[in-house]
This record gives sequence, structure tokens and C-alpha cells, in this order.
Amino acid sequence: MALEKIIIGADHAGYGLKEALKPVLAEMGLAVTDIGTNCEASVDYPDYAGQVGEAVSRCVFPRGILLCGSGVGMSIVANRFPGVRAALCRDEETARLSRMHNDANVLVLAARMTDPETAFAIVRTWLSTPFEGGRHQRRIDKIRETECRDSGEGTGESWTAKQP
Repeated sequence: MALEKIIIGADHAGYGLKEALKPVLAEMGLAVTDIGTNCEASVDYPDYAGQVGEAVSRCVFPRGILLCGSGVGMSIVANRFPGVRAALCRDEETARLSRMHNDANVLVLAARMTDPETAFAIVRTWLSTPFEGGRHQRRIDKIRETECRDSGEGTGESWTAKQP
């Protein structure tokens, strides 16, 4: 199934790069839902990361993109949502591996540390790279198990590394 739509959000530090990315996403044939911010006035990154994280977690959007100054805050918030695997990517290789090995569904960019051309390349790589599955699926399944445990839906087992 081809990716047809994407949700994007940024705080004030990521606003400019977000605006630069939207035409690139549209050129790739994606319907872009921009949840803000809409200017460079100071805002709180958890508000935007929460909206994107929730939308991806609830499968309203298959993937999302978040931008803030360092990318760290957005990553922390987005990864609080079940089913979200947000990856902070600073280069194409990390973007590629985050998709191939981790099935990352939220891309986080550090707007203060990533020039637009690099960001465009990261986004294109991230969007075009498929998940490999195989041995990596087992690891994604383990992540889901921890989410169930954390939500009280799990088996009640304590955290231990399980050998294959």
C-alpha cells in the first residue's frame, strides 16, 4: 500500500524548515496535513509532538514528521504514544536504517542542525525506504509487548531479555 498522506508539525524552531519541506512532500504526491505551528513565535513542542504522535498511534495517518531545534524533545514526546516509533535522523543513512530495521513511522528532524537540502534528502530516503521485516519484525513485536505491559494489558511478566 502506497503512502498517500502524512501529518507534519513543528515548534517555532522547526517552523521554517517545515514550510520548506511541504512543497517537497507535495511533489512526492503526498497529501500533507500541517498541524502547525504557523509562525516563529515561541510555542511548546509537546503540543505539536502530541498531536502527531496521537494521529499516528490511532492510525489516522500512517506516518508523520516532526521538527524542532534539536529534535530531542519531539522524539521524547512522540515515543510516548503506543505504536509510534519516532526516529531522530540527522543523515540519510540513519533515515534508511530507521525504516529498514525499526519501521519508524515518525521522522524527527533537528531544524537548527539540518540544512534544507540535507533535510530534503533525509525525507526522501525515509519515505522511500521499506521495512525489511524478517528478524527485525521480531524486535518490533517486542516493542509492542512492552507497550502492552506498560498499559496494563500485558502478561504481568517482569522485563527480561528473551532469547530467540
